[in-house]
Amino acid sequence: MKSNPQPALRDIPIGLSANGFHRETDSMGAVDVPADRYWGAQTTRFLEHFSIGDDRMLKRIYLANGNVKEAAALVNVASGRLSEWKAEAIVRAADEAIAGKSDEHFPLYVWQTGSGTQSNMNVNEVMATGTIPLLGGEVASKTPVHPNDDVNMGQSSNDTFPTAMHIASLLELDEHLLPSIEALASRIEAKAAEWMKGVKIGRTHLQDAVPLTVGQEWSGYGQQLRDTLARARQSRTGLCELAAGGTAVGTGLNAPPHFSDEIATAIAKLTGRPFVTAPDKFAAQGSLDAMVASMSSLRGLAVALLKIANDMRWLASGPRCGLGELKLPENEPGSSIMPGKVNPTQCEAMVMVCIQVIGEDNAVAFAGSQGNFELNAMRPVVINDLLHSASVLGEACGNFPRFSVE
Repeated sequence: MKSNPQPALRDIPIGLSANGFHRETDSMGAVDVPADRYWGAQTTRFLEHFSIGDDRMLKRIYLANGNVKEAAALVNVASGRLSEWKAEAIVRAADEAIAGKSDEHFPLYVWQTGSGTQSNMNVNEVMATGTIPLLGGEVASKTPVHPNDDVNMGQSSNDTFPTAMHIASLLELDEHLLPSIEALASRIEAKAAEWMKGVKIGRTHLQDAVPLTVGQEWSGYGQQLRDTLARARQSRTGLCELAAGGTAVGTGLNAPPHFSDEIATAIAKLTGRPFVTAPDKFAAQGSLDAMVASMSSLRGLAVALLKIANDMRWLASGPRCGLGELKLPENEPGSSIMPGKVNPTQCEAMVMVCIQVIGEDNAVAFAGSQGNFELNAMRPVVINDLLHSASVLGEACGNFPRFSVE
């Protein structure tokens, strides 16, 4: 254990309330940073150099980075590389980030370097600065906790950002999207059972065909969703493999022995998910294969949902001069010029969400093909598109049983 003198760890909320600016420095010189922000010089430079559009890195990735930094601190203190009091302070700062209490300090854009270095450095600066009120240090001094030497100990952006990507993606699937698909599938299956005796005309090539029951038709919708749910769950396996410990190029340079196994175990314990170290760090860092596979499962869900939503709006068409077989809920007026008209708005919203997801899948697939040698440097756009797709699909699937499939 290092023999650093131990400052008293103060039992106060993490936060800065000063007005004006303070002076931060990095290897390129000094910059002024708003006094009430945790970030430092590098984040300030990134905000200037990468101010492209208004697409900010999604907060879910920063919460996942909190898991990475906390796990690293726990592993480093256990190995004697980090003082206990520093580790305790970093863990406190990481917990603040995981709880969403530091969101305003993560301002960076999606469009940055392809390794996610800007986001990793932003997290390092925020975690280090977040310890200052706890340890009685001076803002902008990088003491007693240093963003690189302490918070980033044993890590590189090239392995921590891929690790955070997998954590964020898996948690988004588990906590949001998969339960929404399950609920929608169950609701459609209940309708199929309810309508199993209702005979209707079948249609192929958009022409009349032999009869079937409404329940049989809807059982097909339910099975489509069950199949996509199974594929999405299967894609979790690749996401459970973490790059942490590979450091810059996959060799583990600058990380202690067994760091990769130990940090994966710590992340698994912190998140309650079956994370393990990736068996080959060169594949984990040089490719985006697991992310591409997971995104592909979201595309499959979008394709199935698009078919279901389109069928429903066609079956509800009319209602007097169209097919008129379904009666959709009347959620809101449908026209500014035709009083009484009600449109299949939930179906249309679902179709647009699915079109968006299919487009984002194309972007992720193309980005996945752009790995060069020991790093795929297209990571920020991939995590942005996957998280966005999972989020909007989850919301759309959540709304559909409430406002369309009553």
